[in-house]
Amino acid sequence: MRIAIDIDSTLHHYWDQLSAVVLRRHGIEMPYEGQTTWAIGPLEPNQLRACVRETHSAELIAAARPYPGAVDVVNGWARRGHFIHITSHRSDEAHEPTADWLAAIGLRFDELYCSFDKISRCREVEIDLLIDDSPVNLAHAAEAGIAGATLRHPWTGDLADGTPVLVADDWPGLAAAVEPLLVRDESRRS
Repeated sequence: MRIAIDIDSTLHHYWDQLSAVVLRRHGIEMPYEGQTTWAIGPLEPNQLRACVRETHSAELIAAARPYPGAVDVVNGWARRGHFIHITSHRSDEAHEPTADWLAAIGLRFDELYCSFDKISRCREVEIDLLIDDSPVNLAHAAEAGIAGATLRHPWTGDLADGTPVLVADDWPGLAAAVEPLLVRDESRRS
């Protein structure tokens, strides 16, 4: 199976980094529990872009800690022969620090793609499953025939519109939810 995996709020808890930058720059508190939609309301789009860009600095990328179980699960999929495509809405400048972070945490992957057009790249490399926290990306993936999975976040309630997505509370739960897809793929390959 060809699996694409997002980074922020998928491989690590990104919200603490983003909310700290927003608080420092704009004096606005953004508690994780209160972020019930994908839209980030208190900031103008250019302010939000500047905050996100700062969170993708080499220093903050290196400071991120993966969710418990994430590295073990992904590495297990890689050992089983699944293609691992790491994808993030990050600029080209963030590519090298992101690759360094992935190496530092010991995560095995076949390709790293930093771009602002995830779904086009997923189609290009024939991704079967997208693991992402964005309801928008997951809906677009479903439209493209790509299965979707996510960790539960306050804003993933947006998925209640009927988008067929596997949802889990943590990485071990996500592994269990995705397992039938992987087994089906492995049996087709053998």
